[in-house]
Amino acid sequence: MELSPVLFATYKLLKYLLYPLSWIIALMTLSLFLSLLPASPRRVRWIRLLLASSVALIFLVATPIPGRILIAALEGWYPPFHSTSTSKYDAIVVLAGGIYTKGSLRPENALTDYSRHRTTCGADLFLEGLAPRLLLVGGDSDIFLKGPVESQEMRRWALRLGVPGNAILTEERSRNTYENAANARHLLGKGSILLVTSALHLPRSVALFKKQGFSVTPVPCGYEARDRPGEGLDHLALLDFLPSVHALSISTHAVDEFAGLLVYWIAGTL
Repeated sequence: MELSPVLFATYKLLKYLLYPLSWIIALMTLSLFLSLLPASPRRVRWIRLLLASSVALIFLVATPIPGRILIAALEGWYPPFHSTSTSKYDAIVVLAGGIYTKGSLRPENALTDYSRHRTTCGADLFLEGLAPRLLLVGGDSDIFLKGPVESQEMRRWALRLGVPGNAILTEERSRNTYENAANARHLLGKGSILLVTSALHLPRSVALFKKQGFSVTPVPCGYEARDRPGEGLDHLALLDFLPSVHALSISTHAVDEFAGLLVYWIAGTL
């Protein structure tokens, strides 16, 4: 099922409402609204409660430790991939991870670190001889379909890495993980694949691709967490207990993935 521009815009908006920063803004906005009303003891108590909740939420979602625990729970879902001399698959499927569009300062479209790293992982697997085809999956994620096609930029990078053009397939219509899997099914049919994406994205991706009938071997490509949950506590430092922009980003990625798993499960696509 391909989403219309309106439905895709709604999907994007709902994702933003799930982000931790949106929760913080909502609490602080509500406390600001109450502060503008005539004062009363009850209203003052609510304002104090909302402000205290905002500060507590900031420390919960923007300090490194909680975010690392959430991310590690996702990234530890599947073990690192190790090929053998007998490992053979029908295709290597690489999922896009975003693109930076060109502008007055940036001279050309450029893959994000996620997309570049995933494409590099897929190219390495292909050059090892593990599969005869490399499928790069990802379309235009702009709501009104006016942006660059991610898989085309990934193809250019794969060619630079030495993958022959006749071995590369591109899927250029999908805008989310469900569409990644469904459109890959139309291109490849059923078969055995190496599924390449970031480690935190694999739990959702593997489930969706299996639902489409693929025999999936996951390939974690890129980790945010260093240790599994509960490990690495002897390496804690003072900054691990203070809020940071990077920690908020990590928590946001984790919430996004867990919410995606829940939504796809409710929709029956997992």
